[in-house]
Amino acid sequence: MLLLRPDCPDCGSTHIVKNSRIHNKKPKYKCQSCGCQFVENSTNKVISSETKNLIDRLLLEKISLAGIARSTGVSQKWLQDYVNNKYASIKRVVKVKPKKKLD
Repeated sequence: MLLLRPDCPDCGSTHIVKNSRIHNKKPKYKCQSCGCQFVENSTNKVISSETKNLIDRLLLEKISLAGIARSTGVSQKWLQDYVNNKYASIKRVVKVKPKKKLD
């Protein structure tokens, strides 16, 4: 029986080996030539800027991340990564007024 494995999307090599599976049981492959890891027929979903703007507004409303993910149709993992990157990019400045000393 001959197994047909996909060609590498980066270098086009046919030296491909299976490299476990991803979360939805699709096989993951690794190119022996360039080391690229990939999934055949991946279903990457691009999140539109309108959806990101809606998520930004919903985050200000103190709605749970699970609720935002359900209502916008994004995965909870993507949403958590988006929120973490958003908060990491905000400059943190703390302004503290010194207390007056009592004599």
